[in-house]
Amino acid sequence: MVEVFSTNIVSNINAEQVLDILQQHFPGLGINFDLEDCDNILRVQSKLDGEICIKSILRIVRDQGFKIELLPDVVNEEKNGMQKRFWQK
Repeated sequence: MVEVFSTNIVSNINAEQVLDILQQHFPGLGINFDLEDCDNILRVQSKLDGEICIKSILRIVRDQGFKIELLPDVVNEEKNGMQKRFWQK
């Protein structure tokens, strides 16, 4: 499972600080930032399709003074919409 968040983290120093804190709380997750993306992406991936505690990630990042929002899973929404249109014909 992968969850993607938009943040207002723009510097590598801040990203590394938040990354360290998140990795301490969630050592079993793959966590990285893409600060080149316009949404300053935080990507969290569970290993072996484990669960990701979205609320905890939001809280931890916000507690560090940053903004963070979960991005919707657009690919699945588009796919489901295509499937619905196909079956409605």
